[in-house]
This record gives sequence, structure tokens and C-alpha cells, in this order.
Amino acid sequence: MLQELMNNVLHNMFKPLLLFFYAGFLVPILGVKLEFPKAAYQALTIYLLLAIGWHGGEELAKLDPSMYGRAAGFMVIGFCTNFVIGIAAFMALRSFTKLRQVDAATVAGYYGSDSAGTFVTCMGVLTASQIAFAPFMPVLLAVMEIPGCLVALYLVSKMRNTGMDKAGNMPGEPGYGRKKIAIDQTPAHEAEDSMGEVTVRKRELVGASAHSGSTSYGGTSSYGNHGSNGHHGSSGDSDPEMETEEEADAHQLEERLGLQRVSAADDPSLERKSKSWLNKELLHEVFLNPGIFLLFAGITIGFIGRLQGAKITAGGDALFDTLFQGCLCLFLLEMGITASSKLKDLRAAGVPFILFALIAPNVFAMTGIAVAHCYSMVIGQPFEVGTYVLFAVLCGASSYIAVPAVQRLAIPEASPTLPLAASLGVTFTYNVTLGIPLYLMIAQTVISKFPVGVAG
Repeated sequence: MLQELMNNVLHNMFKPLLLFFYAGFLVPILGVKLEFPKAAYQALTIYLLLAIGWHGGEELAKLDPSMYGRAAGFMVIGFCTNFVIGIAAFMALRSFTKLRQVDAATVAGYYGSDSAGTFVTCMGVLTASQIAFAPFMPVLLAVMEIPGCLVALYLVSKMRNTGMDKAGNMPGEPGYGRKKIAIDQTPAHEAEDSMGEVTVRKRELVGASAHSGSTSYGGTSSYGNHGSNGHHGSSGDSDPEMETEEEADAHQLEERLGLQRVSAADDPSLERKSKSWLNKELLHEVFLNPGIFLLFAGITIGFIGRLQGAKITAGGDALFDTLFQGCLCLFLLEMGITASSKLKDLRAAGVPFILFALIAPNVFAMTGIAVAHCYSMVIGQPFEVGTYVLFAVLCGASSYIAVPAVQRLAIPEASPTLPLAASLGVTFTYNVTLGIPLYLMIAQTVISKFPVGVAG
């Protein structure tokens, strides 16, 4: 079994797709002065989402009508599975890490969603290996992105109703209800708060909450406008015109990775919190964010085009088929650069949190494989190996586009860098290197050990 796993990993890890990711990963490590153009990355993201949707829509149009019920059932199961995963992630974070509750809820939302980047990478690996998968899987990518957003919004809403302060601290957490220290702009040395318990640097306190030099995350840096766990700190209202270095970095990253541009001046969440966890603005962001819209647009175009005949889609074949692998390679080059650059933010997160980001994708992906196989056994219809692997990836991946946008809008109290560091720095890197071949081997083992007979 171990030898088979090693062969599978080695066979998949050195495909050209992943070699591009490794090349990008080395850029920050080696100090190469290379910056992937933001506009190029966004164009690649738009292209890949439309291409995935286009192919999915064409394949859906060719499905036998009797299979639509199976596809719809898979979508419902996928939604429910990711919702449960989000809750489970929150419970695990609360049990095994020292994160504040609001940060645990936000990170749980990331893991209760999915990752378009991981999905397209997995599709590329499966296609290169000529491994078949169900044509409706791109629809699941859109559907399974939503549960994590709802989990995070619901959990944070409950916290606000049970006493969370404006800095995101809950009763009993260090720093709860404290006022910020007025910082003198002249001294450059470190200052102590009025109780003499916390040492902080001036640059980290301007327009933010005070933190200890050693937070509960286990490192030596603090996270923006968030009170620390494990040591006392100061917290309170912040100046909406000012933001910490960590918040500025996170906003820069979101703008580069996202499909929409959100500036501090245009973002109402920087000045106020939403009164309702499911208001009209949030519902629009959750269900009609750019990623979901582009996926469903591509699916609809491909579906209608195929129904109208091959001539309708022939003009797009060269763009949406021939160029797909090359664009995916460039996309992975940029993702490697971004993932590597986020590793530094994990120093303040602590070992338990890093272990969560490494172990969680395995646990959740295995859960996905088990759920998919149970569903296959219930309906008496076997699924392709690729379907298991893609569903495992959808369950085991973590968002880095949709949920950050929702967080910026509705959960400004949470750390802007902590979830992205785990999602990109650890989980995404693990999934596209070791995770996909591991899930492929486990799926093949499950199918061979527990075969599903076709219902008569």
C-alpha cells in the first residue's frame, strides 16, 4: 500500500502542471524579483471559470434525462456535506487551537467552502491522466462554495448576540471591552499599556487594537484590530480611515486574487457591521459573487450551445479547449508565488493551527469520498474514479476568493490574514502536491474493495 502511494505521488507530482506551481513557489523563497501582473491573473481566473463552466454545460446537455435526478441529489449532498464540514472545522479549531471565537468561525467558513484553483488543478491532473469524471462536477463547484459563507455568517451573528465587542473579542477573552491606547507619534520605542502587562510596537497599534508581543497564536506578531488570546491586550473602536499593515496586505491580496475591486472607501464593512447576518447585500455576495456567476454563465452557455448543435460551440473550441492547459499552467505559477508568500503569516498562528491546516484537508476529503460512495451505493450506480477525487477536493479544499470577500463585507472583526495563510500557504499547497494523488489512490481502493453494482 505504501509503495503504491509513493508511486502514485511521484507519478502525479512531476506533471508539468505542478512543476509550474513549484516554480512559482520558489520565487519568494529565492528572492526572485518577479511579480505576476494582477490583470493577467484576473483574466486567467475569468477564463478558467468560464472554460470549466462551458465544458460542464456541454456535457450536461449530452446527459440522459434520467441522470439529472442523480446529479441533483449529488448537489444537495455536496451542499449539506460542506455545511457539516464548516461546523466540524469550527469545533476542531475551538478544541485544539487558541484562536479567538470570531477567528475560528471565519476560518471554519473558509474550510466549509471550496477552492476553484484546487478544483481546476485536479481537473487538469485527471484530464492529463485520462481519468473520467461526472460532467456535472463543475456545478458542484459553484453549489459547494456557498455553505462555508453561511456557516461563518451564522456563527459570527450568534457571537454578536452574546456579547462580542467591536474588536471581535468575546466575554472572557483577553482584551474584551478595553479601550485602545493613544499612541504618541514621536517615540519609536515600544510602549506598555496602562496595566503594564502588554508590550506592543507603535506601528502595530496605530488605528488598531493592542496585542501582546507573544500572542496565543504562538508567534511574535499581532493581527490587526484583533485582541489576543493568552495574554491581555487592549481593544476597542478603530479609526475607519486607518488600517494595520496586516489588513493592508490582506486587502491587497484579496484585490489581486479576487474578481472584483473593493477599496477601503467603497467598503461599508470598514465603518460599520451589518445588522442582519442575511441581509440583501450579503445574500447577493454569497449567491451572486463573480466566481459563482461566471461558473453558471459558462454552464448555461455550454448547455444551450450544445442543445443548438455543434456549430454553435465550434467557434469557441480553440479558445476554451486548446488553450486550457497552457492557461492553467500560468495560473498555477501565480498561485505558487502567492502560496509561498503567505507562509510567513503562519509564524504567528502557532503549531496547532498549522497542523489543523495540514490535517483538515485529509479528514474532510476522506469524508467526501465516504459520502460519495455511500450515495453511489444507495442509488445503485457506480461513479467514475475522477468523480470521487473531485468531490474529495471540493470537501477538502479551502476558499481564498469567495469567503474573503464575504468576510470583508460582514466580518471585519476577524483577522484578515490568518485564514488566507492557512488556506493558501498550507491547504492549497498540500492539496495540489500530495493531496490529489493520495485521494486518487484512496478512491481507487474504495471502489475496488467495495464495488457498487448497477441497479437492475
